[in-house]
Amino acid sequence: MVVKWLRENKSAAVILTMLRLYLGFTWLTAGFGKLTGPGFDASGYLKNAIANPVKGPEGDVLYGWYVSFLESFALPNIELFNVIVPVGEFLIGLGLIVGGLTTAAAFFALVMNYAFFLAGTVSSNPIDIFLGAIILFAGYNAGRYGLDNWVVPFFRKRVFKQKTTATANRS
Repeated sequence: MVVKWLRENKSAAVILTMLRLYLGFTWLTAGFGKLTGPGFDASGYLKNAIANPVKGPEGDVLYGWYVSFLESFALPNIELFNVIVPVGEFLIGLGLIVGGLTTAAAFFALVMNYAFFLAGTVSSNPIDIFLGAIILFAGYNAGRYGLDNWVVPFFRKRVFKQKTTATANRS
């Protein structure tokens, strides 16, 4: 019932637009600050996440697989992550603010929030995850008052129709 309201109701679309703008602004400013600031470098953050992994009540490492990922892939490829993180944050924010590819932006926002969580950063992640999940569950309605009003119908008509027509012609 709540998901149906989120996905179809125009009043929900107005509320979702406000949530989307707020969340988009936080992502955009975070990414913009890293892009325009004095040389963003995630290596210190990653080294700290590796040295101080998230531990359970008994002191055991909870996400050893993630620590291994950070140690064996992220840190050796720090130049890549120094680009992906700020550009990703900026594009997520831009997508949420303009309401273009909103569902994709919300999905990648959640991926980044969970990555920060797994590394042991709490910060605003719980609120961001909650708002991002609402926007993701709402789907198209979250971008109804944004570029998705034109982008989604275009993709449905041009891209997905061609695939279904081609599949129908093979039968």
